[in-house]
Amino acid sequence: MSAIEFYGWQVDYDEDRHLRAEQEPKTGNRYTMYHGTKVQTARAIIQNGFQQSRDGMLGPGVYVSRNQKKAERYPINSPPTDRVVLKLSVDCGKVKRIDTDNHPLQKSWHSQGYDTAWVPPNCGMKSVPSGLEEDCVWDPNRVQVIDVALAPNTTILEELRQLIRQSKTGPTASDTTGVCQLCKWKQGPAHSVQVCWGCGQNICTLMTRHKCNYRDYETFQDY
Repeated sequence: MSAIEFYGWQVDYDEDRHLRAEQEPKTGNRYTMYHGTKVQTARAIIQNGFQQSRDGMLGPGVYVSRNQKKAERYPINSPPTDRVVLKLSVDCGKVKRIDTDNHPLQKSWHSQGYDTAWVPPNCGMKSVPSGLEEDCVWDPNRVQVIDVALAPNTTILEELRQLIRQSKTGPTASDTTGVCQLCKWKQGPAHSVQVCWGCGQNICTLMTRHKCNYRDYETFQDY
């Protein structure tokens, strides 16, 4: 007879949501990515969502990367005390590979029906001297903040995470893109959002992990 330290569940799904940087993203999938920004800008993004940049190496859009080290470099001229890396869930839509300088679709890929431009790592583009993977997502609504991967200190980290928790809306934990805020999967018949009988948190049956905070028990016995 012993105390239970982990109470809940954990599941591993093989759905390519955590690709290595060198793997090409599949059209229509949602992936974990990162975005580096200033502390105050991070607050605004969490509360109001991303804004499309006016221009950039790949034209207008939201610049993100599956490589956290890439995101940690930004903003380039900001000191480490003013840098935050946001962890994101990104719906890539239709993806165009851009792997050469002066690519004919380097800044016009969206006009050809693509939702995301992808620069693979070490592709030799002079405009990407770091050689690290990069993506540009045309529609900011395809990019959702799910956590903070890096912050200057624990105070800012907790503040930003609290803002993320406050941004969750509605009892069904869904947003306008049709994505479940709890499991990060697209809404469908299999989704069942309910209250955990142990800790009272909202849970979805498709969540990969739920750690129940129920502490009003001492031990479980085998009968």
